[in-house]
Amino acid sequence: MRKSESSGSGRRKRATSRREGSSGKAKSPRRSSGSSSGYKPTNRGDNREEGRFGKRSSDTKKSFEHKDDRRPGKKKFTKPGESRTGSGPDREQSKERGFFKKQQFGSNKPRRYSDKKQEKPTIANTTGKIRLNRYIANSGVCSRREADELIKMGLVSVNGKVITEMGFQVNPGDEVRYEDKVLRAEKPVYILLNKPKGYLTTTKDPQERNTVMHIVGSSIKERVYPVGRLDRNTTGLLLLTNDGDLAEKLSHPSYNVKKIYKVELNRPLTKNDFQKILDGVQLEEGRAMVDDLAIVSEDGKTVGIELHIGWNRVVRRIFEKLEYEVVKLDRSVYAGLDKKDLPRGHWRFLTQEEIIRLKHYGK
Repeated sequence: MRKSESSGSGRRKRATSRREGSSGKAKSPRRSSGSSSGYKPTNRGDNREEGRFGKRSSDTKKSFEHKDDRRPGKKKFTKPGESRTGSGPDREQSKERGFFKKQQFGSNKPRRYSDKKQEKPTIANTTGKIRLNRYIANSGVCSRREADELIKMGLVSVNGKVITEMGFQVNPGDEVRYEDKVLRAEKPVYILLNKPKGYLTTTKDPQERNTVMHIVGSSIKERVYPVGRLDRNTTGLLLLTNDGDLAEKLSHPSYNVKKIYKVELNRPLTKNDFQKILDGVQLEEGRAMVDDLAIVSEDGKTVGIELHIGWNRVVRRIFEKLEYEVVKLDRSVYAGLDKKDLPRGHWRFLTQEEIIRLKHYGK
């Protein structure tokens, strides 16, 4: 009996000692970093040095801090106020480049060539040769695509020899003929004309009526022709050029060349007919869809209409279908060109900026 009591008391003593030890740990005072007990806080960065893959060497750590050893294309984040280019002798070159210049974060090797793309020498640049289809287009006969068809048909000759080869090069001084007419490649000319009423949009008229070429007169030595058509009684912007490629591009429906007309009617446009025009009026070719429509006068008789379809007399036919009479019709905008500072019956050359915009129109 004494033996069992002694063993039980021993177990109670051990349990009591364990409880006291755990309670003593919980009641131990918290040590502050600034106390004089010599306590030093643990550096978390030191614990990270030794992970599941072993201790990281100092050399490996430095290699990731160096710019050239980082993986290409990986961003290095900086603190606010710090320069993204860093510091050091190998960074001095990037600091001298200026604020608006593009900085490089890769190799610091100097560039051998400038940023400007240098033009490669071509056959035309070195020998003065030009492709036959382009020569024909520059002469104002047609576009380059149509010139290819003329060449295939055997209608073009160079120095008396019929050429059917695609890509044939014409030398300076060669005589090029199309249907026994000598062609001369001319510099491209682009003219914007504000057509008055009573002039035909053609180069020649068998009845010798006034044409738009009478307005230009003999001021232009190059052979130009109008792009598209305006009725005899329609006024406004008209483009004339000898650039066959541009003329074909602006005339093709796929490029969706925008045109804005100012229409004066014999009576006010009703709300019902206004909506019918927006929904599309059915004509012989199909439904004539407009891009925009607005009433620009208080009496409701003057309307502004924007569209890109190039059907013959399409604006007049839209209103005639709804039993309106078009008193006046004026084209005020064509392919982004307007009539600013261009009075009725006058013309001017396009600026270089306008030519570039036309050539890139619809892209």
